[in-house]
Amino acid sequence: MRRADRLFEIIQILRRRRSITTAQQLAEELEVSVRTVYRDIAALQAQRVPIEGEAGVGYVFREGFDLPPLMFNEEEIESLVLGARITETWADPELARAARDVLAKVAAVLPPHLRPQIMSMGLAAPTSASQVPVDVDLARVRRCIREKKKIALSYCDEKGDPSERIIWPLTLAFFGPVWNIIGWCELRNDFRAFRPDRMIKAEFLDAYFPDQPGRRLVDYLKRMGMQPKDL
Repeated sequence: MRRADRLFEIIQILRRRRSITTAQQLAEELEVSVRTVYRDIAALQAQRVPIEGEAGVGYVFREGFDLPPLMFNEEEIESLVLGARITETWADPELARAARDVLAKVAAVLPPHLRPQIMSMGLAAPTSASQVPVDVDLARVRRCIREKKKIALSYCDEKGDPSERIIWPLTLAFFGPVWNIIGWCELRNDFRAFRPDRMIKAEFLDAYFPDQPGRRLVDYLKRMGMQPKDL
C-alpha cells in the first residue's frame, strides 16, 4: 500500500470508529508496524487533520471535519451494490426506491471503467419464498423512530394471543427473513421485540416519547450484550 493510500485509510478507520483507536489496532488493520502508524499519525496532524490523542493512549477523529469527495475502490462499490440490492428486496418500497437512487448517484460519479460494476449481477439479493408479508407501513415506522413518536399496536404473539400495546419504537432490525421493531413496551414496562407480520393494526400516534435513561436503544443493547453494529 502506498503511503498516501495508507494515510487516507487511517482517516477512514478513525472516521468509522466511535471510540478511541490504539496504534496497535491501526497497525493490525493496515498490516504495518506500530512505529509506522506513529509516523503516519504525526504526518496527518502536521497537515492539520484533526486527529486527537497520543502514543500509548490512542486516537480519535474530531467531528465536523469534511473530506473532499471520495473515490470508491472495487470492494467498496461491491459493498454498496450488495447493500442496496438487499434493501431493494427486503425493505419497504420507500427505502427500496431510495436504494436505487443511491446506486444511480454513485454510478454518476464513478469513472467509466467502474460503472459496469453497478449494473453487474455478480452480487444479487433475489426474492425468496421465505419472505413474510407485512401489511404495516414500515416507512411510517421508520419515521416514528426518527421523530420519537409512539405507536399503538393490536398485536398477536407467536401463540396467537392478542394484546393492545403502546410502544416507543427504537429500531427496526432485520433478522432474515423477518423484521422486528424493538422498543419499550408501556404494557410490560420493559423492552420487547414486535414482528410487523403479527400486527393486526398499527396506529401512528402524535405523542412523543422521551429520551429516558434505561429505556433507550443503548440501554437495550447493553442488556443484550450487543454493540450498535450487531443490529
